[in-house]
Amino acid sequence: MKRFGVESDEVTHPLTLRERRPELRLMNFAGMTAVVASGTMRRVLEKAEKVARTDSTVLISGESGVGKELVARAIHHYSPRADKPFVDLNCAAFPENLIESELFGYEKGAFSGAESTKQGMFEAAAEGTLFLDEIGELEMRMQPKLLRVLDGQPYYRLGGTRKIQATARIVAATNASLENAVHRGLFRMDLFHRLDAIQLRVPSLRERIDDIGPLCDMFLESSGCNLRADTLELLRQYSWPGNIRELRNVLNKAVVFAEGPELTPADLPLGFEHDHAATSGYSLERIEEQTILRALDQTGGHQQKAADILGISRRTLIRKLKTYGSPHTNGHKTGDRGARMHGPVAAAHAGGHGPGVSL
Repeated sequence: MKRFGVESDEVTHPLTLRERRPELRLMNFAGMTAVVASGTMRRVLEKAEKVARTDSTVLISGESGVGKELVARAIHHYSPRADKPFVDLNCAAFPENLIESELFGYEKGAFSGAESTKQGMFEAAAEGTLFLDEIGELEMRMQPKLLRVLDGQPYYRLGGTRKIQATARIVAATNASLENAVHRGLFRMDLFHRLDAIQLRVPSLRERIDDIGPLCDMFLESSGCNLRADTLELLRQYSWPGNIRELRNVLNKAVVFAEGPELTPADLPLGFEHDHAATSGYSLERIEEQTILRALDQTGGHQQKAADILGISRRTLIRKLKTYGSPHTNGHKTGDRGARMHGPVAAAHAGGHGPGVSL
């Protein structure tokens, strides 16, 4: 049985990172690199390894940007399905009329524009792992159809007449409480219990501050910059409501405006120290609200761009703004519906591009 993934000699990072931090574990999980120093994250990956030996459906919970997809890839990596496909689908990235065809596929002529047959994600992940991210955003109409497949029933492609049996293992992830969604009538109770066979929680970055320094080293390695001790201490004290994505975004900005190779507190984004002091006593919900509002201010109220910065879907952003009673839900730029992440934030989230999401 493999232990803690692929060691550093099979990872593309230079040995200088391991030399500087001998306590690190460098791992590669199906195209994503993980940097782990904290005992908290080591325990999460140990649990992922144990779960991987079963064939159970797994629900991964945790805030946006903590690395839930990497844990899903770790489960696939440790499982007997490791040599089969790992396929991921963001349930919030597609409008209601497209998510069904993405999951189940369609036959030629099934609808206007269906010029050829297309297999769905269940077929693409045959015998492997299908990762359903942001499962809480799945439309109510689609939930019973997914439940039926999870219960082992065959399905049809759109416009098809041949039954297809799903053979992929399902790993789902959510950054919201599905229990609360069930109570509010937004998520089916039977689907929740079917997904919740085994649940793994990925801790926030503020719960594993020992990972902050190593993450900074990895993100800065190709830039030629390093952190001054007082800058690292400031980063360790911050609450990081945006977690790893926010950390990488802050470092990207700091490198752009740095006066020299050593990053000082003055090189951090404008207002960072003030934001740290202002949010240090806030509840998690208040910190999240302030982070979202700051992102909207940075983008001039452009909801899609703000959602890209935060690493969430625009639909999730609007739902959270309504919860806060924010005026940003109306009268502001919204961007293209369903647009995907781009730039350095996307690079931290997409497998196989750049260093990948890291823990």
